[in-house]
Amino acid sequence: MSLLKVKQISKTFKSKNFFTHKGRVVEAVKDISLSIEEGMCLGLVGESGCGKSTLGRIILGLEPPQSGQVIFQGKDFYKTTRQEKMKLRKDLQAVFQDYNSAINPKYPVKMAISEPLRNYLSLSPSEEIKRIGELLELVGLNPQDMHKYAYQFSGGQLQRVNIARALALNPKLIVLDEAVSSLDVSVQAQILNLLAELKRELNLSYLFISHDIEAVYYLADAIAVMYQGKLVEIINDISLFDQLVHPYSNKLLTSVLPSHPRFRTDSCVEFDELHAKPGNANECNYLDRCNCKEQLCFQVKPVLSKLTEGHLAACHKLKEINKA
Repeated sequence: MSLLKVKQISKTFKSKNFFTHKGRVVEAVKDISLSIEEGMCLGLVGESGCGKSTLGRIILGLEPPQSGQVIFQGKDFYKTTRQEKMKLRKDLQAVFQDYNSAINPKYPVKMAISEPLRNYLSLSPSEEIKRIGELLELVGLNPQDMHKYAYQFSGGQLQRVNIARALALNPKLIVLDEAVSSLDVSVQAQILNLLAELKRELNLSYLFISHDIEAVYYLADAIAVMYQGKLVEIINDISLFDQLVHPYSNKLLTSVLPSHPRFRTDSCVEFDELHAKPGNANECNYLDRCNCKEQLCFQVKPVLSKLTEGHLAACHKLKEINKA
């Protein structure tokens, strides 16, 4: 049984313009299904605005879906009782991008780490202090750092504090929502190494949400590529990473800048999906940016189809090539 199963999740947001009062509908997540096995890291990658963080919030129980199911440890998260939901939350934790906002600057960091301990465990003051010290050591900090305030830490150290808090209750699954994207490159590598080590030692499972496809490749066991609220490619074995074939996946790969400027080409550019034109109901969402579109792409929206074992992609062209 999978640790987490997401079944046909959809989420729509509605907004109104202050001046015109006209409504605007944004389909943030569209009919997404995926699963995470125990001890596995699934990398969810895509551009800004593609719906990655919305899906993460739905999985965490912070944003209810319009339709679909979130099955965590065999239970439908949004159909359980309040007591059952509290038990599930103990095994479902998160580390967010903004490490500063996640810690109250008015209190020492031991207060942040102790919060989940006090919510779920009945520890004596001495046991609580001991546990906080152990957690700080686990993430590479000094136990005495528990008495410091947020402003006394660097960005990387503060994110380690957030990771320590997420580990406090020995969770089964941690949602890492752009957990390294706001850090310096060298610090990113340190945090990724820490996460990989913790995953191995504690048998943790991760949903690693990122726009950085290189970071996803380093940490993840499987990868899912998301575009305009839909999954366009899934590879269940990261060793097959070089077999990413969807036009959008290839675009993400070419957007990674080489380490030295002399090796950069015109194709090595970043782009923002927020400026992409959404497709019509019966055509491929990626149509306006695709270089290999055909007539069928204007008439039928592609769905995830099996290319090889453990490799799915939503593209008519790839499906035809695979059949041939």
